[in-house]
Amino acid sequence: MNCNELREHYELFAIGVADEPERSEIRAHLNRQCEVCMEGIKRAREIAALLGGSATPAVPSPRLRRRILASAGGADRRFGWAPFLAAALALSLFAVVYFAGRERDLGNELSRVRDINRQQTIELTRVNEAFAIVNGVDTTVTTFGEGQPQPKGKIFVNPSQGVLLVASNLRPAPAGKAYEMWLIPKGGKPKPAGMFQSSPEGSAMHVQRGPVEDAATVAVTLENEAGSDAPTSPVLFAAQVPGQH
Repeated sequence: MNCNELREHYELFAIGVADEPERSEIRAHLNRQCEVCMEGIKRAREIAALLGGSATPAVPSPRLRRRILASAGGADRRFGWAPFLAAALALSLFAVVYFAGRERDLGNELSRVRDINRQQTIELTRVNEAFAIVNGVDTTVTTFGEGQPQPKGKIFVNPSQGVLLVASNLRPAPAGKAYEMWLIPKGGKPKPAGMFQSSPEGSAMHVQRGPVEDAATVAVTLENEAGSDAPTSPVLFAAQVPGQH
């Protein structure tokens, strides 16, 4: 099995509950110093240690506690082992509630970590796509804007790979709105090229993959969050693609 297939089992391995054959496969990867699996297991163990030190065990309600203790104290005294059975029942109930709480805490934490990993994967993919465009042999770059308070930045265009927009001084889009990029052919109609939002600091990076040989101008407008097939508001900024005019 490869690292991608084992990724979903790191957390289970870290807490000692991974099934076969995944457990043996992970051990084999670790024994041969697989950097991907070593890093993944390290992070999973850190999370497991965090859970072990911070998870708050669930406690039975006072009413349940009283009922358990009452049954232990009020058992038929004709049988000497009855109190022990009641006590064992009490311990079993406490254990069930305790470990149910631990399992719930662990599940919530693992879900949160998976969400973070998923978001990081998306961001990493976006960055890799951006680097592919920037480093492309046929990529051209043009700047727009003059700084404060107007938006400014750069647009990288690669005819076969796509467009990368890097901008700053962008105001946060109003509720229900988002920025939309347009690729405009010479003498043609604008083509939608994806939606994006700015960060709280006013910066943005947007990648649109795919062939863009006929794009002569790249423009940005503010549209409804769902997007539009054609611009419905004034152009906020635009840049001409070198060599297309």
